[in-house]
Amino acid sequence: MFDLNNLIRQNVKGLKPYSSARDEYVSDGSEMIFLDANENPFQNGVNRYPDPQQRSLKSVLAQQKGIRQENILLGNGSDEVLDLLFRTFCEPNADNIITLPPTYGMYKVLADINVVENREVLLMDNFQPDVVSILKNLDTSTKMVFLCNPNNPTGNSFHISKIEKLLSSFKGLVVIDEAYIDFSSDESWVSKLSEHPNLVVTQTLSKAYGMAGIRLGICIASEEIISVLNKIKPPYNVNELTQQRAMERVLNREEINKEVENILEERRVLEQTLKTIQFVEQVYPTDANFILARVDDASLRYGQLLEKGIVIRNRTTQPLCENTLRFTVGTHKENEFLIKALKELP
Repeated sequence: MFDLNNLIRQNVKGLKPYSSARDEYVSDGSEMIFLDANENPFQNGVNRYPDPQQRSLKSVLAQQKGIRQENILLGNGSDEVLDLLFRTFCEPNADNIITLPPTYGMYKVLADINVVENREVLLMDNFQPDVVSILKNLDTSTKMVFLCNPNNPTGNSFHISKIEKLLSSFKGLVVIDEAYIDFSSDESWVSKLSEHPNLVVTQTLSKAYGMAGIRLGICIASEEIISVLNKIKPPYNVNELTQQRAMERVLNREEINKEVENILEERRVLEQTLKTIQFVEQVYPTDANFILARVDDASLRYGQLLEKGIVIRNRTTQPLCENTLRFTVGTHKENEFLIKALKELP
């Protein structure tokens, strides 16, 4: 049986969180004189501290995702959200996590920062999780398993049955990073939240929402998990300008949907074109806003494209990704430029 209390670090269990002025008094919209937080009183739009719980933004996100505000924690990018998970559940020099390379590199970096052992279980040749090997590598000190789904840098989604098996077999947290979920036809695992108390889903406004510059990450989990994470997050971790810009953007679903549709169409064209390029040996299926392709010589082709003013990502150093390049789907004009350059390469 899953028991959240067995996962939380002892020092976090007894932690009394910092209570800010804006936590103690929440405005009901009435005209008030605020003399409680030692702020500069002269109005300029950002002279007041932001809402530490981002209530207005969470309200919209909760409605859109079909969950409650209590299921959401917002962070300064997904990286802060992931770091909070480490600091809440992983005892330094004692606990471990499992990651599935090739995958998002920050999981390993955060494990190193927090002095947590990172047990790597390679994906299989088809870029699917090796569930048998994952379960063999678990022990009583394993606190989290990280699944990037759709996966970066491979672009594919993991089979539902494999994730279900991990959720039902593992007594720790299964963290599903859905940074690219908006480009996939698969349903978000947020819909399964009530079925799995050990499920944590992270999302972002950096990809489909086009707001990488404001740094806004989303953690979605049970109310109990979110409550513990709130104990250790900085009181004003999401600034006022970020909250304002995020609110404007998430309310404009029509524009977001149009941009996603455009990216998917451009992805289709780029995918088909890559298959015709003579030095491209394999184009991998993708559910993300990028395409991974195996070429004859990744370092050579990367350098050639750089000389033509095009920056892509050489993933050849990653496990299972020898001689692969990752192409982000750009605008129609950018993709036309890329396709022309690819066809011109000797």
